[in-house]
Amino acid sequence: MNQDAFYSLSEQLCAGLRGDEHLFCSLDAESSDFVRLNRNRIRQAGAVRSAVLGLNLISGARQAEAACDLSGELEQDLTLARGLLARLRERLAHVPDDPYLNYSTEPSVSDCWVGETPPDAGAAVADLITAAAGLDLVGIWASGEISAGLASSIGHSHWHASTSFNLDWSAYLESDKAVKASYSGLTWEPGVLAGKLEAMRQGLAVMARPARVITPGRYRAYLAPAAVAELMGMLAWGGFDLKSHRTRQTPLLKLIRGERAFDPRVTIREEQDRGLTPVFTGDGFIQPGRVTLIDQGRFGHCLVDSRDAKEYGEPVNAAGGSPASVGLDPGELAPADVLARLDTGLWIGNLWYCNWSDPNDARVTGMTRFGTWWVEQGRIEAPVKVMRFDDSLYHLLGDRLEGLTTERDLLMDPQTYEGRSTESALLPGALVGGIELAL
Repeated sequence: MNQDAFYSLSEQLCAGLRGDEHLFCSLDAESSDFVRLNRNRIRQAGAVRSAVLGLNLISGARQAEAACDLSGELEQDLTLARGLLARLRERLAHVPDDPYLNYSTEPSVSDCWVGETPPDAGAAVADLITAAAGLDLVGIWASGEISAGLASSIGHSHWHASTSFNLDWSAYLESDKAVKASYSGLTWEPGVLAGKLEAMRQGLAVMARPARVITPGRYRAYLAPAAVAELMGMLAWGGFDLKSHRTRQTPLLKLIRGERAFDPRVTIREEQDRGLTPVFTGDGFIQPGRVTLIDQGRFGHCLVDSRDAKEYGEPVNAAGGSPASVGLDPGELAPADVLARLDTGLWIGNLWYCNWSDPNDARVTGMTRFGTWWVEQGRIEAPVKVMRFDDSLYHLLGDRLEGLTTERDLLMDPQTYEGRSTESALLPGALVGGIELAL
């Protein structure tokens, strides 16, 4: 369903409202191509064309929500949506008042298109297969347009469309020995892909060497952007939403109290102005372009969705309590200097299975996995067997942080559970004076 068809459908639904009713209509749609690869060959290819209409009927302090799939045929979809609206009206008579119901009562308009014509999936995958010749490569390609719309009886009229691609893959040496990489963005560049595959070949050559077994303890380490992303994901787990802060359940409680701090070089923002996610919320509020979450090592602002805003009397600045476009400011460490600055220690490409081990001290545990190398005097010497780390973010992003790279990687979320995700992270690598390996 395109923009005009969505607005037409919404207008006709709103025309049938009664009394004090308000209606918010939302659309989540995508037109995506998917390709799955195994052993560097196409194993499955397909396309998804979907559109889901969400309706939220409001009367006084009550609301009822439902959603349905659309066919693209306006009259058929209108009949389906009118039936759904009638059922919501019946349900609304039986639901209690919602004390935290909060929606924008001010009409607003936005129209955003990000990205250009997506790369041809067949041509891009052919580039990949050719460049990855000889590798045991397994992965998934996804590309196309993701659209979101919002219209209401109050006068909201919003549209957001982004065209992007996401290639997520691993190359295996044998058994569970593998290296992992990803490439995503708005513009397809075969040269970038070739560079990533060359780095992967070099990583597999290291992986073929006898593995270094190290004992538990503290080691100097470089965390690549994909590893830093896992730490940002942990911070997003209760670190920034207003409700967790007001109920004192946030893992950053000591930071808020001023008892602990991150390094002054750590500034973390929600960067809606990156343009990959809609600027509007489902309740009709407009999000600011940026929200500074951590400001030079100190806590900045919470993310406040509409319900938390109503409960705690704060302005809305987010669609949810977790960042959708998180960014960590770059530093002054040139990527070419990372190994020399590390000298002797660990080069960690990815972290996996992370969880809080002690949220009161922002302590995280997880595993190293793909592409963790032992570095000796600035040279990569050997792979390191999988290890468990257990350390506080107040150390990794605080008193042990030695530098952040000048370049950042755009990491787009490859999840597709309820449609292609529009979430992303723009992150540098981090050099730390020590990370605690537990076993």
